[in-house]
Amino acid sequence: MSETLKPSTRKVRDFLRARGLDIVIREIPESTHTAADAARAVDCDIACIAKSLVFRNRDNGEPVLIIASGKNRVDLERAGQALGSRLERADADFARDQTGYAIGGIPPTAHSRPITTLLDSELKDSPIIWAAAGTPNSLFSLTPDMLADITGGNWVDLAER
Repeated sequence: MSETLKPSTRKVRDFLRARGLDIVIREIPESTHTAADAARAVDCDIACIAKSLVFRNRDNGEPVLIIASGKNRVDLERAGQALGSRLERADADFARDQTGYAIGGIPPTAHSRPITTLLDSELKDSPIIWAAAGTPNSLFSLTPDMLADITGGNWVDLAER
């Protein structure tokens, strides 16, 4: 693996290695900022993209990370019910402050601080999923079980119907 990785991507790689995972991070020349872009870049179905979305708990101001299937819109009411609180979309500054990464490259783990995490149960339908690795053009693949292990997140039906 090249040591030309950007610092944000190295942070993700080092976090995963420290947990015994030797995951290869792919840097893609084009942007993988959106789930559709990411799916095209790694030639997979958009449902296999694990998009990391940051929300704010309206009751206590804390961040909540939702890792959703790329095909789904998150039902904020359903997510809030799973947590027993109300959620609102976070702005880019809040997301960066809480995770250490910019929107479009937020990984599912290796954040600046621990973050309550919910996992879209539909991600379990794909044997391999792809997640951002710290920048809008870096990705890594993993299994749903690995995702649950590295995030400590809870599986919830989060898709908007």
